[in-house]
Amino acid sequence: MTDVIDETLASHNKTPDPVPEAGLFGRAVNALGVLFAIGILAAAGLLFYEVVMRYVFNAPTRWVHETVVFLSALAFVYGGLYAAAIDKHIRVVIFYDRLSTGLKRVFNVAISLVCLIASLFFSWAAWLSVQRAAWTPQGDFRLETSGSAWNPPYPGLLKIFLFVILILLVVQFSIFTVNYLRKKGDH
Repeated sequence: MTDVIDETLASHNKTPDPVPEAGLFGRAVNALGVLFAIGILAAAGLLFYEVVMRYVFNAPTRWVHETVVFLSALAFVYGGLYAAAIDKHIRVVIFYDRLSTGLKRVFNVAISLVCLIASLFFSWAAWLSVQRAAWTPQGDFRLETSGSAWNPPYPGLLKIFLFVILILLVVQFSIFTVNYLRKKGDH
């Protein structure tokens, strides 16, 4: 009985592996996910620090709230790429699960291709946002800041990060499209 419980706990505590069709790129995305998980833990620690500073020492910080929002946003944005690599993106399984193996392959190719095209469009939109957030109208590099009393460049950095992640999504969905086209047999 103890072995069953230990095995169950071990399987629930393990991060999901990327699907084989994600390739080496998907394995790298999966491995980097740990950094963003650590970022969430750091954000929780910073929130605890802020509560202690504010309510115990009556000395609230200027920087914790914005840093927590920034770390959380980074993890959230990375989560899209991570979900794609482990093939946990949105899919209407009530229909998909009823398809034959051959039709599933066709749907996988079509879904990957549509996601690739959508990621390209979103990348272009993100690039337009990066242009406004990273350069002045005169062409000088200057990151957009939050406008708060602390005024960190988090908004500009986050827009650049979103752009990079969207480009990586294009890469991931390109890999999926090619690998699903090559694949024969069961999913």
